[in-house]
Amino acid sequence: MNYQWYPGHMTKAKRMMQENIKLIDLVIELVDSRIPLSSRNPDIDALSQHKSRVILLNKADLADAGLNRKWTEYFKQKGFYVLEINARNGTGMKGIQSVVQEACKEKLERNRKRGIINRPVRAMVVGIPNVGKSTFINSFAGRACTKTGNKPGVTKGKQWIRLNKELELLDTPGILWPKFEDQSIGRKLAFIGSMNDEILLVDELALELIKFLQLHYPGVLEKRYGLEEDGEASQESLPLLEKICVSRHCYKKGQEPDVERAAAMVIEDFRSGRLGRITLEFPEETKDKE
Repeated sequence: MNYQWYPGHMTKAKRMMQENIKLIDLVIELVDSRIPLSSRNPDIDALSQHKSRVILLNKADLADAGLNRKWTEYFKQKGFYVLEINARNGTGMKGIQSVVQEACKEKLERNRKRGIINRPVRAMVVGIPNVGKSTFINSFAGRACTKTGNKPGVTKGKQWIRLNKELELLDTPGILWPKFEDQSIGRKLAFIGSMNDEILLVDELALELIKFLQLHYPGVLEKRYGLEEDGEASQESLPLLEKICVSRHCYKKGQEPDVERAAAMVIEDFRSGRLGRITLEFPEETKDKE
């Protein structure tokens, strides 16, 4: 399966971000803690040159806690200010204001020396689709400022939000980039729901996820779906998916296993965290690519 999704509105959104970057003091980039590297749009680095940068590892509750710490350290070594958060329940949100002030300390000091006081920091909130930007803004503001939804593409245009006298946020649509040079990146984005599910082959996607879980998180699927361990280090993906069909009574007419229905269930159980805290990529893998 070829993974690619770049609808026309993303080109318009990228152009809008380019036009507004001159108004911005700080770029707050949300990434998905389960794929911290693959959920970073490379265009944002080019767009954000010479701007202060904060990375928020969102949905940290869904990712492996030990790997969250490793990824935090990884990005700090790259010069970013970093926080782990869960925008949905508010975990980690209290630390953001102080991180913003620290990231913009030099800018604020220059303003003070020029006699510019009480001017709020202007921050652009960026990220890929379905990474939780709108949920983050609503949680940070303590009120519903933006539309939210558990699917990509809810935010369509820009929106300025005045949080307090010290900070203004520019909400932007989630954008991907025109071509994934590495299809494994597209696959990971499909796993977390950052691509339109309607263009995906859900059974193929689930088989790839099962293969990964059997290698890196053995026993997770057996525990979730009440399957008996067969003593092997891992099982083949398709037979295991068929076992899940039987366990969860996913049948078509004539008692034929409904593999597609079971596949959709596995993907949704991963996305929602019902399979446990799982991270799909590891900091040590980056050393070979850098």
